[in-house]
Amino acid sequence: MTDGDEGRYVASSIFENQMNNQAKNADFAVLYRTNAQSRAIEDALRKRGLPYRIYGGLSFYQRKEIKDVLAYLRLIINPADEEALKRIINFPGRGIGQTTVDRLIVAANAANTTMFEILKHIQTSNINLNSGIKTKLSNFCTMIESFQVMNQGANAFELAEHVCRVSGLIREFKKDGAPEGVTRMENVEELLNGIKDFVEGQRELADSTADLAEFLEDVALATDLDNEQKGDEEKVALMTIHLAKGLEFPYVYIVGLEEDLFPSAMSMNTRSELEEERRLFYVAVTRAEKQVYLTYALSRYRWGKLIDAEPSRFIEEIDDDYLEITTPKEERRFNPMLSADIFGDVPQSKVRYKKPLFRKPKPKKKAEQPARLTPKNLTKLSKTNPNTNLFDSKLIVGNIVNHQRFGTGEVVKIEGKGADLKAEIKFSNSGVKKLLLRFAKLEIVS
Repeated sequence: MTDGDEGRYVASSIFENQMNNQAKNADFAVLYRTNAQSRAIEDALRKRGLPYRIYGGLSFYQRKEIKDVLAYLRLIINPADEEALKRIINFPGRGIGQTTVDRLIVAANAANTTMFEILKHIQTSNINLNSGIKTKLSNFCTMIESFQVMNQGANAFELAEHVCRVSGLIREFKKDGAPEGVTRMENVEELLNGIKDFVEGQRELADSTADLAEFLEDVALATDLDNEQKGDEEKVALMTIHLAKGLEFPYVYIVGLEEDLFPSAMSMNTRSELEEERRLFYVAVTRAEKQVYLTYALSRYRWGKLIDAEPSRFIEEIDDDYLEITTPKEERRFNPMLSADIFGDVPQSKVRYKKPLFRKPKPKKKAEQPARLTPKNLTKLSKTNPNTNLFDSKLIVGNIVNHQRFGTGEVVKIEGKGADLKAEIKFSNSGVKKLLLRFAKLEIVS
């Protein structure tokens, strides 16, 4: 349904293949058209405990432009973070040189305080700086303090988007029209998408505020895991399709097969550019020795907003005999961000999906799946109020439920009413969680 779902599907599929086929991490490769797409895949693999390696580039949170944005966010939470302060005090350029920074460091050390405290009183200090530099430092300090005030009431995404715009970071990255500048912009956009995805995921937790501090804790864990994964043990390979030329893997996942992404919107001006994209797709598909998975999202975050996407023309060009169409069950879960019509009994003629989603695959023999337990009192989604959760009036203490993120658990307590109805659930692998039912995506198992 979204790029976040796509990442989770890839991670789950790799894990299942490992279990079913005794495959190793090094047997898998995930290929994408642009480097920015690695963020959702990295987050999902990390949460699955699957070690990975980025080929031909840095892990998402290690890239310079991502560190620049995160440094602003860290300074908002902790003004004593001098590493973050030194990184951004003159980025984007404000005419504050290294000599000025050195004098601030000396003054803070002499006064046994932080550099930020010195900045707060810079206009009345006796530091040997001219009035123009003091004004620039004072303006920088005021900007950070305004972000701190906003942080008291805004969620992580609202604040991060505001910081990127007001600080001049977006303007700085947009100035560079070279391919490297475009890549940096894509990465900053993907960071904002990741923060939005985080906020939406945290909304259902009754004890979560989805604020900036929580997001930075999440990132800190991610970067710690990146550092731990620097060994030489076998890992899942993540790379752009360009870098995959000449390599082969038993299982290959090609993600982001959507119009304007692959083929790229920047490579569709002439027939020859489109042919080059098609050749690139051929390169990607032929990297697989045993099986290739082609995935796309029906909607993708752009600057924190869900934008409709449509499947790539390249999927339609493949002969039906070589395709087996599967729709991951996660894609059909109730999602309060989208219209309920998508999940109801809508005639296919009214749904604006392209052919691949509904093309019938050739029947194949499959092992019988055990019948799933379904409670008799479930209501069809199309008959429910789209503004409430499917199960909030049906859930009772003792129900066994399944949650996409936390797994299987038992309902031990239900409290509150209306929009504030909460369930306390004891999950087998995640412990006890309090979930707001209007946001929780629960499936009753028994």
